[in-house]
Amino acid sequence: MSVRIGRSVIGPGEPVYVIGEIGLNHNGSVDLAKELIDVAVEAGAQAVKFQKRTPEISTPEHMKDVPRETPWGTMTYLDYRRRVEFDRDQYIELADYAYLRGVDWFASPWDVPSVAFLEDIGVVAHKVASASVTDIELLWALRETGKPVILSTGMSTLDEIDAAVEVLGTDRLVMLHATSSYPMPTEEANISVIRTLQDRYRGVPIGYSGHERGLQISLAAVALGAVAVERHITLDRTMWGSDHAASLEPQGFDHLVRDIRIISEAMGDGVKRVFPGEEAPKAKLRRVNAS
Repeated sequence: MSVRIGRSVIGPGEPVYVIGEIGLNHNGSVDLAKELIDVAVEAGAQAVKFQKRTPEISTPEHMKDVPRETPWGTMTYLDYRRRVEFDRDQYIELADYAYLRGVDWFASPWDVPSVAFLEDIGVVAHKVASASVTDIELLWALRETGKPVILSTGMSTLDEIDAAVEVLGTDRLVMLHATSSYPMPTEEANISVIRTLQDRYRGVPIGYSGHERGLQISLAAVALGAVAVERHITLDRTMWGSDHAASLEPQGFDHLVRDIRIISEAMGDGVKRVFPGEEAPKAKLRRVNAS
């Protein structure tokens, strides 16, 4: 089964759907967010993704008053969350920019009011962050939008994923294998789970959301059949912020998309045949032909 999101179709036989995860790597700057959209476009990704929170709701109670050192000085964690959130006008500006640059955009809403906020702006899909897999109230709000939903599965058991799928349904669902370590050590990648998810959720397109350093694991995920790949992007991994270290810089993201396209073409259709390029070597080198 395939799922259409905006200008693209996600599923077997379709180009791998590459998402540039901007997340909070914009550090509250619309100009920086636009630069990151440019990075995704120039690499050949089909989508960019943000995160949308209502800080007073989505910030855990025990974290709200924790002091945080930021580029804007020391502030509470709640004030930091407020500082990096875009308002409606800023999101509309970014939505227009992404549209004109030819990429889909959507976000991970972390609470029910954020779903309504994104619906008002007109997103083409919604993303469920791994941390929200067990937020049944949020999942029902997403189900009721009728929009495609991309479900990340990090920090979750199969039973928890089953419960989420029970709410979301499978008609417009894309699922991403993920391990929510930042950055993710190689031994925690467990990308064979891609096949586990393919077998368990028949008909649901299965992809991969990576938080590792480097490209190899994401490329191996494509070779295992991942039909979508999401990676965090940044202008510079040394920038301030929690996700930059697990992100790809522009050249790395460009190479990732390039190599995904090469691997996808190389996978073929699984039918063994003699290709035209083999005919000349065959005529020259094969001494005994089949009878």
